[in-house]
Amino acid sequence: MDIKFLNAQGKISSNIEVKDTIFNSVYNQALIHQIIVSYRANMRKGNRKQKDRKEVHHTTKKPWRQKGTGRARAGMSSSPLWKGGGRCFPNLPNENFSHKINKKMYRIAICSILSQLVRENRLLIIENFSIDSPKTKLLANKLIDMGLNSVLIIVDEFKENLLLSSRNLSNVLFIEPRYINPISLIFYKKVLIIKNALKKVERLLI
Repeated sequence: MDIKFLNAQGKISSNIEVKDTIFNSVYNQALIHQIIVSYRANMRKGNRKQKDRKEVHHTTKKPWRQKGTGRARAGMSSSPLWKGGGRCFPNLPNENFSHKINKKMYRIAICSILSQLVRENRLLIIENFSIDSPKTKLLANKLIDMGLNSVLIIVDEFKENLLLSSRNLSNVLFIEPRYINPISLIFYKKVLIIKNALKKVERLLI
């Protein structure tokens, strides 16, 4: 199939042929949902900590005598039933939230997302993308001229000018093909692939 091909100035010049298996695959919503849930879970860190019975600050003195008070028997104030007591099954910092993702499933999901971006006219191929100096204003103006206010740009290699000038722009992200992920592909309104990076993307997803 063919995708719109932009020249260095960001104007549509022609179409470029791409692989159907990657950019014209079936949209699998259930698989994409599963991959996104797994990807977000794998990003999660176990950084919370709760105390169990032996860790809470308390006295070991029996609150009241065993019998004769009419109240339920109690041994110490660290009981999980009491306010300020320890947790039965506390959350620990080494808790593992990761989900297993098969490589084949992940590749199919990425192809499905890319194909849907093509159908929605949100994916474009460009000949080259560069700026003369590492200035945020230059990059912002270039993107405005191209009509890109929220864009993910996939480059074949990082260039210092682009990296430095994009750090203060929350609506722009430059990544290499090996770092393509479902969250970034969906989050940005447009996806721009440099021509030299296109072959790398195809090699990774075949």
